Amino acid sequence: MSSEFNQKIIEEFRANGGQVGGHFQGSSLVLLSTTGAKSGKRVTTPVMYVRDGDRIVIIASNAGGDNHPAWYHNLLANPDVTVELGAETFEAKSELIEGDERDRLYAEMVAIAPTFADYEAKTSRRIPVVALNRAA
Repeated sequence: MSSEFNQKIIEEFRANGGQVGGHFQGSSLVLLSTTGAKSGKRVTTPVMYVRDGDRIVIIASNAGGDNHPAWYHNLLANPDVTVELGAETFEAKSELIEGDERDRLYAEMVAIAPTFADYEAKTSRRIPVVALNRAA
């Protein structure tokens, strides 16, 4: 997604307590702020999520592209992130989920957003699943 497209979603999200219209209307979105792996600058990206207990789970699908999204590389370099969920903002630590748990959580995302099955079919890469654990 282009930075201009993302910026419009970010502004709408913040102005409406986490609600957005258009393509993402009714979707579960968070704003994820990471520290750039190369630039060191804070970057905010809207991403869909699914809950798993107290965790927020996000998928590094990049719409089925052959490369991981930039935010994924950022959190590998610095797992400390800021999450905006509705009108709430909190710090979290990201955790890569693998194996059966990864598959279960990916399937949960597909259940609420079937396009994620299409994303998985479009690419040969294993799409990462990341849990965001609220910092104490």
